[in-house]
Amino acid sequence: MKKVAKIAVAAVIVSVAALSACSTVQPDAGHEAVLVRKPLIFGSGGVDETPVKTGLKYVAFTTEGIDVNMQPRRVDVEFTDLMTSDGVPIDFHAVLTLQVTDSVKLVRDFGADMGGATGTPGFWTRNLDQPFRTAVRDAVKAHGMNEMAIQATAAEQVDRVVTDHLLAIIKETGVPVRVLDVSLGRANPPDAILHQRVETAAQEQRINTEKQKKLAEDQRKLAEESRAAADQAYNQKMGLNTEQYVALQAIQMQRDVCAKGNCTFIYGANATPMLNLRQ
Repeated sequence: MKKVAKIAVAAVIVSVAALSACSTVQPDAGHEAVLVRKPLIFGSGGVDETPVKTGLKYVAFTTEGIDVNMQPRRVDVEFTDLMTSDGVPIDFHAVLTLQVTDSVKLVRDFGADMGGATGTPGFWTRNLDQPFRTAVRDAVKAHGMNEMAIQATAAEQVDRVVTDHLLAIIKETGVPVRVLDVSLGRANPPDAILHQRVETAAQEQRINTEKQKKLAEDQRKLAEESRAAADQAYNQKMGLNTEQYVALQAIQMQRDVCAKGNCTFIYGANATPMLNLRQ
């Protein structure tokens, strides 16, 4: 019995030792864990070709599990003082959406720094960031400031050129990522240029207002001249002088008012209508 008890105790000790020499790897949903084996004495180390997906796995305590986010990742790139074809520096904010396609290849060939939940992934910084910036600078140089800041077609052209260049770099380097979207945002010229554009727009608006005002005055002048010519032609046809024409106009005005029943005539040598203003 004592021998059996000793064997049982030894088994427990061995089990505890075995368990204490192990660790666990448990990636979250949408993540994979890449195992990097680092044996102390026996066995071969290196990156395991089979990643650990959602679930729990026991590994040796010398084995490191590197978490890789397999979900789409956003990468923000700021550009300042990019020169356009007309020599005006512009700023804008680029946003890319990338997704890792092979976690094992990424860790083995391009490093393990994934940048955390919101940080920039290390594979982007080391392999893709600088080529992307160069492509953007070259594309922007082909367009003027007004094109980049105002015309949507120019921004779309730059987007296409930069995206094609980025895809070519990814294919050439072999970084296992998929480009889901590239957006360069809206170009922002310097504040001095913005103020000048606002002032220019205000001046143009003032000029347009003055033009419209002059057109209205010219139209009114033409209308008055046409009316005067018509009155003169009528006087000549009827044989009226200026005094007679003025008197005729006064009678016409009185007739228009009296037609509404708002006046009373008092007959006499110099009969004039009395206006009933309270009606």
